[in-house]
Amino acid sequence: MRRARPGAARGGGPRMPAAGGGQAELGPRGGPLRRRESRRVPGGPARPAAAPAPPPAAARPAALALVTLLSFASRFHRLPEPPHVCWDETHFGKMGSYYINRTFFFDVHPPLGKMLIGLAGYLSGYDGTFPFQKPGDRYEQHNYMGMRGFCAFLGSCLVPFAYLTVLELSKSLPAALLTAFILIFDTGCITLSQYILLDPILMFFLMGAVLSMVKSNSCADRPFSASWWFWLSLTGVNLAGATGVKFVGLFVVLLVGLNTIYNLWDLLGNLSLSLVMFGKHLLARVLCLILLPLALYTAMFAVHFTVLNKSGPGDGFFSSAFQSQLIGNNLHNVSVPEHLAYGSVVTMKNLRMAGGYLHSHWHLYPEGIGARQQQVTAYLHKDSNNLWIIKKHDSDTADLSVPSSPVEFVRHGDIIRLEHKETSRNLHSHQHEAPLTRKHFQVTGYGINGTGDSNDFWRIEVVGRRTGKLIKVLRSQVRLTHVATGCILGSSGKTLPKWGWEQVEVTCTPYLKETPNSLWNFEDHINPKLPNISLDVLKPSFAEILLESHMVMIRGNSGLKPKDNEVTSKPWHWPINYQGLRFSGVNETDYRVYLLGNPVIWWLNLVTIGLYLLITVSTAVALKRGIQLTSELKELSRVVLHGGGQIMLGWLLHYLPFFMMGRVLYFHHYFPAMLFSSMLTGITWDTLLKFCAAFLSPSTTARKVYGGGFLALVLLIMYSFYLFHPLSYGMIGPMASDPSSPMAGLRWMDSWEF
Repeated sequence: MRRARPGAARGGGPRMPAAGGGQAELGPRGGPLRRRESRRVPGGPARPAAAPAPPPAAARPAALALVTLLSFASRFHRLPEPPHVCWDETHFGKMGSYYINRTFFFDVHPPLGKMLIGLAGYLSGYDGTFPFQKPGDRYEQHNYMGMRGFCAFLGSCLVPFAYLTVLELSKSLPAALLTAFILIFDTGCITLSQYILLDPILMFFLMGAVLSMVKSNSCADRPFSASWWFWLSLTGVNLAGATGVKFVGLFVVLLVGLNTIYNLWDLLGNLSLSLVMFGKHLLARVLCLILLPLALYTAMFAVHFTVLNKSGPGDGFFSSAFQSQLIGNNLHNVSVPEHLAYGSVVTMKNLRMAGGYLHSHWHLYPEGIGARQQQVTAYLHKDSNNLWIIKKHDSDTADLSVPSSPVEFVRHGDIIRLEHKETSRNLHSHQHEAPLTRKHFQVTGYGINGTGDSNDFWRIEVVGRRTGKLIKVLRSQVRLTHVATGCILGSSGKTLPKWGWEQVEVTCTPYLKETPNSLWNFEDHINPKLPNISLDVLKPSFAEILLESHMVMIRGNSGLKPKDNEVTSKPWHWPINYQGLRFSGVNETDYRVYLLGNPVIWWLNLVTIGLYLLITVSTAVALKRGIQLTSELKELSRVVLHGGGQIMLGWLLHYLPFFMMGRVLYFHHYFPAMLFSSMLTGITWDTLLKFCAAFLSPSTTARKVYGGGFLALVLLIMYSFYLFHPLSYGMIGPMASDPSSPMAGLRWMDSWEF
């Protein structure tokens, strides 16, 4: 029989080895009770004095109650102010209204955060009638406090979550308190929690996932117990919540995934654990951390599509088949001929996100913009100028009003003409350059009463079909290849100038790469000679809708561009607090709120990251060289390397990916990473002060150094909050650039615009 490896947990769960190889004795709940003393090195220094004794366990609930109370007080203070729309409330408040009114819309983020905002508004009596048109619009009699209060509540929970996480990792009440004070008195965290935004909801689930993960790790010596299942399942629930609010929630999924792989690898090395038991551990994690989050995430979208069943501003971002399910959409409960035929009147919708309908009007391209012929564009709205008649390329099609004329279906590979119904001009292309996109050809309307030339001929092809197959309305994805030049009809996505009525440019691209820009589907279809079928038989399945919604969201995220006069930033700006965001007001007569982190806290966090790396390297080198440490110093080393390491990894995972993103970025994207850096600050400074105190004698001096250092940090944080709190709670009067402003002396960087 194999002998179990030394130090293996009896319950089959993994146990982190003590730093430096010292073996810990486990208590009944798996916590370290004492460590074997390392022998003093001959000629070495005298044994250091003991670090300050931990506070009694009874102090922990009181401390938790204190920081929770302060957190809620700081977030709910002056919550109704200002009583007008601030910053992105114009988006997420409006989306909450859409849920209350069951109106379909599109957003680049998953739906959970907006659904919860809408639910909070509904339960608090908001009726969903406020338009949320632009920042500065006054709420008047509308009840907005339910939605703001909900976000403030979740933002307030971040402090106790961080407190409990650090307490679990470090077993140090001062470290947990220092972390809590950092988050309580950070002006940026307060501001971000007080408005109708997704950020406090995202960070609530993110911190919930981290806390649950840490608690689950602490139950490793009691596998399959009720508490072990609870924390493991709660981790999965929070992962689904974080991902369901924003896709950046995937970063915490990666953090939990790496932690899980580490735990399973440690279990695999436990020779007292049978492979059957290891398989049970693996299946439990698959169930709680993969299947459960996936089921919940999918359920969010099921609720989302069920609630939003009315036509709205998001229709045009989705396929025609999807739109046919929305009440009020012109495709809902409509019966149309299923297969395309010559003589049919149709509309064609581009498959790129918000690609619009193929459109033309009487206006010509201006002088100097290609040939001075009729404009052809893509238009995002329903319009009679979107209608086209399908005709054969070599003969006119019989009038649909003549019953005796035979019906001939359009097939894959046919050469056709498209005649604009309103102007009787043919869809036409030639080798003149497109208005905006270089090396693409211009697309125009040409001819008189349907009579044109050979540049009006297009080959219609269905993606994935063979020659001769019929073409279905809504479902078939087609491309139109210009016979004369070989280019493909597409929408560039670029907005034309005012001469083009700010509609979307349509070009003929010589590059044959297949993209949504060059694919179309037929939406409206009018042909009295053909039998109609209900569009219900063509409606997509839930799986198809789920896949389509994610493709649209991903394309929307990658295509985000800054608006006019909008303040964007770069990832390297964020840790140094280089530039904030105006939430409200732009001049001295306005009620101004400015999103900016408390500079003392943010720069302390930044310095601490470097300090932590220095301490970690020094500790690792000391342990590698076999330097003998006391049990107290070994425990501090474990906290630094293991507890601090997990938090440092979380910071890296929530910060570094932004350097690789091509989309527009803003200052508030750093706040999830800021939560990790704040927890790291609490752990690092507590450990550093204990290291210093441990080498001082007598113990009263050690306690004074430790207590004095801790008190100095807390007072510095509180005083800096006293100086900068108007950024969160509102300012009226001269700008900080004015010497007479009370904030003039606090504009420490020229890039701060408060």
